[in-house]
Order: sequence, then C-alpha cells, then structure tokens
Amino acid sequence: MAMDVVDYEIKGAEMQFVEVELDPGEAAVGEAGSMMFMDAGITMDTVFGDGSKQQGGLFGKLLGAGKRLVTGESLFTTVYTNSVGAKQRIAFAAPYPGKILPMDLSKMGGTLICQKDAFLCAARGVSLGIALQQKLSVGFFGGEGFIMQKLEGDGLAFVHAGGTVVKRELAPGQTLLVDTGCVVAYTPNVNFEIQYVGKIKTALFGGEGLFFAKLTGPGTIWLQSLPFSRLASRVFAAAPQMGGSREQGSILPGVAGGGLLGGILGGDDE
Repeated sequence: MAMDVVDYEIKGAEMQFVEVELDPGEAAVGEAGSMMFMDAGITMDTVFGDGSKQQGGLFGKLLGAGKRLVTGESLFTTVYTNSVGAKQRIAFAAPYPGKILPMDLSKMGGTLICQKDAFLCAARGVSLGIALQQKLSVGFFGGEGFIMQKLEGDGLAFVHAGGTVVKRELAPGQTLLVDTGCVVAYTPNVNFEIQYVGKIKTALFGGEGLFFAKLTGPGTIWLQSLPFSRLASRVFAAAPQMGGSREQGSILPGVAGGGLLGGILGGDDE
C-alpha cells in the first residue's frame, strides 16, 4: 500500500502535540485516545489493527490486530481521512511530559524498533508489528525490553518519549548499557541484549533493576530520561495509602483525619 506523505508541525515544550496537514484523500493513523483536535472535513474510521492491511482481507486485518494485542495495545486504531477538496489539519497530543519524535522510516531502511507504548501516530500505510527479542534470557528477564513494536514502511511515524530525549550513534562494536525502560527506539541493525547487573546487593539496595539493556552498534538509538513506568511508580509511592479524600487526609504521618495540628498546618483555619 502506498504511503501518504504528510506535512507536520510539532508544537509545545514539555507537553507537546503534533499538528499534521492532510491533502485531499490523505489519511493518518492514530493511537486510541491521542487525537487532540481536527478540522471538520476529516472523517474518522475505527479499524482492526493499524489500517495498513485494509486491502488484505479479513486474515490481514486480524493479523494486524493480533500483533497489537500482543504488545498490550488496543485491537483497534483510528484512521483520520481528509474527505474534502481542501487541506485539513489534525493534531495528536502526547500522553505525558516528554518529546514527540518524527521518524522518517525511508531514511532508516524502512524499519524502526520502539518501546511498545511509544507509538503516537503515523501516515497511513505504516505497519505496526511486534519485535520479539531472539534470546531466551531477554524473554525471561527483559521486562519492558522484551516485546517491542516494529514500525515498517517508508512514511512518517511519530513516537513519544518521556522527559528529555538523547539520540546516540553507535559505531560498529560500540556498546551502551541502558536501563530497560529508558530505551525508546533503535534501528534494526543494533544488537539488543539483556545483561545482568552483576551484584545482587547493587540491584536490591542501589535502587536499580536487576538487568540492563545492552545495545551494540552499528546503528542509531534514542533514549528517554523519564520512562512512564518510573513516573507511575513515583506517583504511586507518593499517593496516600490509607484511603479517604484529599481534604480529609493529614499532612502529618499517623495523624488520622488531620487532627487539630494537622488541620492548622494543612491550611484549615476555620
């Protein structure tokens, strides 16, 4: 299926969104819940899989949907098509603070491997598949790095990364050890392995995981400073664990309901 060539503009700083311009007949594929706004001339169609198999019959549709299910994503994506005779614009927003990265697959050999929750949107025709790591140890211990998404085609795809993004070019044989959650994407010629930290006390008491992602060049890798899993764990750790509403909670540990002192310090001066 021919790729749609789309124009785009990424706006914002910490909470970015990408605004895509569609010519008449062009379409973009978006992850569920990522659409921010769109012109009235754009029509929406929810499809099985990624929309790239729509001419491949029922088997092709089910295959595309099954690949998305394995990566933990929804069975469906939404295709946004410009159905009028003038240019129309649609915007897709990032789900949490970070950066939106435009990936021109035609300049990457037609394939990009990325974290399973990194995909945001793409030009129609980009195929969303799965990339299972070959080594058994990665499957058992890789965690976030085991099942990844494979973006294929020669069009534009947009992926989202948390925090600050670093792009590194690895020379042949050059190796970088990375926290598994910090790997956003890499070109398929990069060798991905899982390496044991080495010392059990370092893993247990040092605050790091038991395993690193071992990336060996040649190729390009993209890293994020704030994986969503890390952000979610910090939010959960800081959230009140005793129940009750925010207004009823105390800012003093162990003071149920706030008490007099808790109410004064919490700003309740009535």
